[in-house]
Amino acid sequence: MSLGSGASNLRKVLEDPNGFVCAPGVYDGLSARMALGAGFDALYMTGAGTAASVHGQADLGICTLNDMRANAEMIANLSPSTPLIADADTGYGGPIMVARTTEQYARAGVAGFHIEDQVQTKRCGHLGGKQLVDLATYTTRIRAAVQARQRIGSEIVVIARTDALQSLGYDESLARLRAARDAGADMGFLEGVSSREMAAQVVQDLAPWPLLLNMVEHGSTPSLTAQEAKDLGFKMIIFPFATIGPALTAMREGLEKLKRLGLPGLDPELTPQMLFRVCGLDESVKLDAEAGGAAFAGGVDLQK
Repeated sequence: MSLGSGASNLRKVLEDPNGFVCAPGVYDGLSARMALGAGFDALYMTGAGTAASVHGQADLGICTLNDMRANAEMIANLSPSTPLIADADTGYGGPIMVARTTEQYARAGVAGFHIEDQVQTKRCGHLGGKQLVDLATYTTRIRAAVQARQRIGSEIVVIARTDALQSLGYDESLARLRAARDAGADMGFLEGVSSREMAAQVVQDLAPWPLLLNMVEHGSTPSLTAQEAKDLGFKMIIFPFATIGPALTAMREGLEKLKRLGLPGLDPELTPQMLFRVCGLDESVKLDAEAGGAAFAGGVDLQK
């Protein structure tokens, strides 16, 4: 990516006929650092991961705008030119709150965000029993976001998500996405795509409007690789559990070992210095030295 803003870089990719965004889900600073270190050109801040990491709660509408904006701002500013796509749930209220969400996300450095058509007491898109607002309320949310973006002169990408597939079916979902497109949304997002055939169909039905595929493994959507999604015509794929899933497994195994053996038994390479280097230690030491500081003149590695 160039050194432009995350939003402008995201728009360049979406406007490129061959452009494609593959964004792993991150939920905190360490997971974002790991994804950046792995070479990803975009990140996705998962709402489920934020609820789990910030509150230790399930994705049931627990997070507020302030929770989500604060987490997104921290992640986005680790690498401001790298696009961060963020969950914005329902927009956190009526048109005034949706506009406020848009403005706060834009000023926080978020490159794009999605707003959905669930009621305020929402739940993860891959849980059953979702309740929806009516079409007029949904399009009002999208219109409020688009107008707020225009009012502040931001390039932030507005992504319209619908959760209507589970209860109202494909045709109503398509109608809602078309209405969101007509209201000015930059991109569409059909949550809970249930087959490869449906994935191909929605791209065809809404072409050339760019679409996002949400790849939650072991959820409602069959497993598709990033390349498969691109070949089907999607412009973006997100993997919300890409970091929190492995982290959960590793933490559970490590804690079970500690409980059983009295010692975590970490790999020898997992030193404090290694962790801090992942989080920018060397860059911080260099910054201090270049400014004339001497706080780290003796180095940071332990002497043995």
